[in-house]
Amino acid sequence: MAAGGRRRRAARTQRALGRAERERERDHHRPLNIHPSVSAAAGIVVCSSDQSKDVRSGRSSIDSIPAGPAMIRLKQPLLLSAQSGNVASPLFATAAATSSQQRRASRAGGRVRTCRISCASTEEAIGVSTSVTTKDRNLTVTAIVTAQKPTSVYVSRGLDDLQDLFGKTLLLELVSSELDPRTGREREKVKGFAHMTLKDGTYEAKMSVPESFGPVGAVMVENEHHREMFIKNIKLITGGDESTAITFDVASWVHSKFDNPEPRVFFTIKSYLPSQTPRGIEALRKKELETLRGDGQGERKFHERIYDYDTYNDLGDPDKNIDHKRPVIGGKEHPYPRDAAPVAPKPSSTRRRRRGAHRSIDALYSDGIPLPVDGSTSFNIINDVIPRVVQMIEDTTDHVLRFEVPHMVERDRFSWFRDEEFARQTLAGLNPICIRLLTEFPIVSKLDPEVYGPPESALTKELLEKMMNGLMTVEEALEKKRLYMLDYHDVFLPYVHKVRELPDTTLYGSRTIFFLGNEGTLMPLAIELTRPQSPTKPQWKCAFTHGPDATESWLWKLAKAHVLTHDTGYHQLVSHWLRTHACVEPYIIATNRQLSRMHPVHRLLHPHFRYTMEINALAREALINADGIIEEAFWPGRYSIELCSVAYDATWQFNTEALPEDLISRGLAVRQDDGELELTIKDYPYGSDGLLIWNCIKQWASDYITFYYKSDEDVTGDQELQAWWEEVRTKGHADKKDEPWWPVCDSKDNLVQILSIIMWVTSGHHAAVNFGQYHFGGYFPNRPTVVRKNIRWRRTGTTR
Repeated sequence: MAAGGRRRRAARTQRALGRAERERERDHHRPLNIHPSVSAAAGIVVCSSDQSKDVRSGRSSIDSIPAGPAMIRLKQPLLLSAQSGNVASPLFATAAATSSQQRRASRAGGRVRTCRISCASTEEAIGVSTSVTTKDRNLTVTAIVTAQKPTSVYVSRGLDDLQDLFGKTLLLELVSSELDPRTGREREKVKGFAHMTLKDGTYEAKMSVPESFGPVGAVMVENEHHREMFIKNIKLITGGDESTAITFDVASWVHSKFDNPEPRVFFTIKSYLPSQTPRGIEALRKKELETLRGDGQGERKFHERIYDYDTYNDLGDPDKNIDHKRPVIGGKEHPYPRDAAPVAPKPSSTRRRRRGAHRSIDALYSDGIPLPVDGSTSFNIINDVIPRVVQMIEDTTDHVLRFEVPHMVERDRFSWFRDEEFARQTLAGLNPICIRLLTEFPIVSKLDPEVYGPPESALTKELLEKMMNGLMTVEEALEKKRLYMLDYHDVFLPYVHKVRELPDTTLYGSRTIFFLGNEGTLMPLAIELTRPQSPTKPQWKCAFTHGPDATESWLWKLAKAHVLTHDTGYHQLVSHWLRTHACVEPYIIATNRQLSRMHPVHRLLHPHFRYTMEINALAREALINADGIIEEAFWPGRYSIELCSVAYDATWQFNTEALPEDLISRGLAVRQDDGELELTIKDYPYGSDGLLIWNCIKQWASDYITFYYKSDEDVTGDQELQAWWEEVRTKGHADKKDEPWWPVCDSKDNLVQILSIIMWVTSGHHAAVNFGQYHFGGYFPNRPTVVRKNIRWRRTGTTR
C-alpha cells in the first residue's frame, strides 16, 4: 500500500463513490423497472381554448389513443393565456423574451401553425399529445420540487437561507426531447428559479413554455446553495391543474454550483435504447455517461460522481501498525473482482473474546447482561442498533440486555447435537450451496504430494460400507446417486500451518460423506480431518464415525464442530461475501459507467443493486479489513480475504452462477430430455424452491427484453449494452477475462440468461445465504466461527 497521499486519495474516493451510490440507491419512490404490460401509465393533454368544444364533444384526436388503466383524463380543457402574469416576472425573463419574439413573429407573418404540446416523462402513454391548429402561445408550467430539509448547521447556512428568502435556491431548466426544426439543433431551454414555499422542503417555480416546445425529455438542476441538497422529485403541472402533473423521480443529492458549475441532469423515466433516444437529449445522454466514467486522471473531489475500478489495496494500514499489512487482492498473484472505492480502514477497537462454557452462552439468552442505569438513553440506543436480536428488560431494580433466543434453539435446545440436524442444515441451513454429489472413488487430493503429503483419503471403501450397514456397496451407492460430500480439504489445506500460528486457533482440511437413505433424507457417515506434512512432522489424517462407545461418540461430535467451523467460514467469506457482494460490485460499476439511466437494462437491474455498494464500502471499513470483524471472529484471521481470493480463482464461474447450471455442476440435478431439471435429492429446499424463483426471474427478463429488443441485431447493435458487458468481463473481472465460459452478448436469449444470472445472485441466492444468519448462527455452538484446540487422538491421547 502506498503512503499517506494514497490513503487520503482513497478516502476521498470512498466518500465520493458513497455519495454516488446513494444517488442511485436512496429511492423512496416506486421502482423504475416498469413491466411492458403496464407501459402505458398516464397521459397529459393540453388544448387551447379554441379546441375546447371539440374535446368536450369527443372529436379530439386524443380519442384515437387507447386509455390505459392509469390514463389521466382531464375534466375540462385547460384555458391557457399567453398573458399570464408569470411571464412578466423577473425570474422568467428568458422565457418572457422568447415568448415576445414568438408573438412578434406571429403578428408579422400572420401564420397559424400546428404544434405539439406535452411534457412527457413516463412510458408509452405519457407525453400523449394532440395536434391543434392555433397560434403559437406560451403555457404556464409550475414546477414543484420536493427536497429533504437541511438538518446540519454549517458556516454558509445563513447565506443559503437568504438565497431561499429571495427565491434563488434552485435554477431549473426544461430540456425538450425534440430538435428545433428551423435550426436542426436543440431547442432553447426554458429556465426558472424555484423559490421556497411555506411547506418545509418544497420549492416552486413558474415557467412560461412555448406550445411548440414538445415533450420534456430532461430537467437540469443547478443548486444555488453552498451545500449539497437531496431532491426527492420534481413535479411539472400545466396550467395549475393537478391532473396534468408529471413527476421526475430524482432521489439524488445535487452538488452546489460552488463545487461544480455544471448542473445535474435528470431524464424522463421513459426507457430508450441508445438508437431510439429522442434527438433533443442525445447529447445529454452521452455527456452524462462521460461524467460518470471520468477521465481516470487527478484526485477525486467530494462532489464528483465517478465510478471506476480498483484493487483491494487498502484493507490494512501498515504505517500505523505493521501487523496490519495485507497483500493487494486483485491481480495475477491474488485474483479477485475489482472494487470501486478502496478506503483506509479505521482502527479496530474489537477485542478478542474469552472462552466460556455452554452455560455461559446460554446465559446470554436467559439471564442477560446487566447494563448501567442511566435513564432510558442506553436502552433506546441499543434498541435502535440491534432491535431484532435483543430483548430489553427493565424493572425497578435491574436493567438487562438479553439476546433473542433463535427459533431453532427455542424449539429444541439440543437439536444442534444431533446428526439428523447436522445433515438437514447442510441442505436447508445457512450454507446450502456447497454440498455436491460424490462421483469418483477412491477420493484423491489434487494438491502436490511433495508439499502436502500422500493424496489418498482416509475414507476407505470398507469404512463407508460399514457405516451404510451393508445396504449396498460403494459402487452401487455411486451409481444410484446416494453418496454426497461436503469438501473443504484441498481449499483449506494450504492454510492449515498458517492459521495454526495465529493465537488460540487451529485448522484442518476436512471431508464429510453423507448417505441418502431410502426415505429421502441425508445422514452423515464419516468425517476426515487432515493436517498436511511440515518440515518437522509427517502428514496426519483420520476418519471419524459415530461409534458405539462414549469416546468415539464425543470425538465424532468434536469432528462435526470442526466441519461446522469450516462451513461457517466458507459461507461468510465465499458463499455470501464473495459471490453476492464482491462479484456483484463490477456489475454495478459497469452499469453506471456504460448504461444511461434511460437504458431499459439499467432500469431493470437498478432495484437489484440497491445499497450493495454502500454495504461493500462499509464492509471494507469494518468487516473484511485488518483486525475487522471477520479477522477477529472467524478462524481464517488475517488470511481471510487471501483465502477468499483462492476460492474465487479456483471455483468462480459466471455461467455456473445460474441456479440450474449450479445444481447440475454439483450433481444435485439432472436435465431431462424435455429440458426440465430433476433434483437428485427431492427434499432440497434451495433447489426446489429456488428453481421456482429462477423460472419467474427468467420469464420476467425474457418478457422485458422482448419488449425492447425486437431482434438479435438490436442486441448486437446496442453500443451501450455491448460496452457494458465488455467492461464487466475485461475490467470488473479482469483476472478471468480470458476464460472460455463467459457468455457472448450476441442474442436476445444470451442477454436474457446474463440478466437472469445477475438478478438471481442478487435476490434468491443472496436471500438464501443472508437472512438466516441469526436463526442458525445466533446460537454459537450451532455455527461456531472458530475452534481453539486440536482434536485429541484417541489412540495416544495426544493432540494432532
